[in-house]
Amino acid sequence: MKTSLLYLPLVLLGTLVLTSCETVIDTKIDSAPSQLAIDAWLTDQPGEQQIRLTQTRNYFDNGPATPVTSASVLVGEVSAAGNSITRRFAFTDPDNDGVYKWKPANSSDTAKLGVIGRTYALSITYGSESYVAIAQMPRIPPIDSLTFSKQKINPVSSETGYRAEFYATDIAGAADYYYIRYFRNGQLQNRPQDIILAYNGAFRGSADTDGLQFIRPIRQSANPEKLYALNDSVRIEMRAITVEGYTFWELLKAQLQNAGLFATPPANVPSNIRNVRTNGPAAVGFFLVSPVRTRTATVTKEFLRGDGA
Repeated sequence: MKTSLLYLPLVLLGTLVLTSCETVIDTKIDSAPSQLAIDAWLTDQPGEQQIRLTQTRNYFDNGPATPVTSASVLVGEVSAAGNSITRRFAFTDPDNDGVYKWKPANSSDTAKLGVIGRTYALSITYGSESYVAIAQMPRIPPIDSLTFSKQKINPVSSETGYRAEFYATDIAGAADYYYIRYFRNGQLQNRPQDIILAYNGAFRGSADTDGLQFIRPIRQSANPEKLYALNDSVRIEMRAITVEGYTFWELLKAQLQNAGLFATPPANVPSNIRNVRTNGPAAVGFFLVSPVRTRTATVTKEFLRGDGA
């Protein structure tokens, strides 16, 4: 009984210490200044082009982004000498929702925004600030074919689906960078892991694949977690981008997948858009001009290879 009485004060002391360690910390997180966010990705496809302008929100603010509705947005085609603008395209915001649009005046209008090999300049004036960016439209190969094969969803599963595989061959002679996305039954697949990037049809830092067929991991990258089902419609869309655009998407993908116990604090991805005023407020986002090549197929016997249906 004496032994129990000796330990009793220690137990009470331990309980007191543990109880006293419960402290509620009410932190106040300062708001960051709002920045102009620019989503400007133009293509060589006919018809309407769009540039979206919004204001950034604080990290823990889950509300919709505020549209920027009072900006002046211009895109110019730069001369071959690089010292003048040969054509100008004025973007307007007809719906007052921050989506600035340009489209040909009519069906016979031959003006085209987006020609491979040409350079384009973006100019945005918002309030007292002006922002500019330059981007070139790179070359791009076609997507030669799109096929499907029946496979297990994973090696230990008895469930099967249809794996898509597209074929394309990199153009020889220079470094080429690609952004690839895919649609299932008309719906864009937009998980962070669905951001597919390729360098010369392979991964940046891998063996030299200049001028070769895209490697298999890239060819088979456009697949959902449980693969496709019979009669699914699949569209592969490939865009050629600059090395700066590749780096932007590479860093953005890393930010989107930045989670877990040891995740680093989120940070803005570097932009190619600059404020013309020294020390003026920076913008976020990126300006790209890309040629687009697509291939669409349905999971039917016509496009099956290997074991078939």
